[in-house]
Amino acid sequence: MFKLSEIKELIKLVDQSSLQELEIENEGARLSIRKPNKVEPVYVSAPVQHTYAPIGQPNYTNTAPAAALEVPVTANGQAKQEDSSLHKIVSPMVGTFYQSASPGSAPFVSVGSKVTDKSVVCIVEAMKLMNEIEAEVKGEIVEILVENGQLVEYGQPLFLVRPE
Repeated sequence: MFKLSEIKELIKLVDQSSLQELEIENEGARLSIRKPNKVEPVYVSAPVQHTYAPIGQPNYTNTAPAAALEVPVTANGQAKQEDSSLHKIVSPMVGTFYQSASPGSAPFVSVGSKVTDKSVVCIVEAMKLMNEIEAEVKGEIVEILVENGQLVEYGQPLFLVRPE
């Protein structure tokens, strides 16, 4: 856990140095400080239990994932209506999503593929370990919600499956 005084001191040190970015992990908390470009503000994110912003001081913490702020839309720009009958295959961890076992090989599944509860649908790489993700349900892949090589969060939906 980072103290506000420590964060302020680190921001000051980065500002006065030639560093453009600083990332630190401590006891499960992650702190990322980037110098702003002409149009990019400074972002600091860390999991926090309590957030205090003294009056007149900016609050540099941001614990909301960007994906939570996005609204899914269809090709014609209208908000997507979720079909509650579809099963979501979600990421069991934070990592990098891969559609195939190796670059150049065929994807495990594509839209329209039939899967069983034990079918491998993708790999999520976390800490240099390749974790095979199974469908958990018998059915048909209706939609792939992430791109190959994309970073995914814990609990983020990866696929929509129409169960049989």
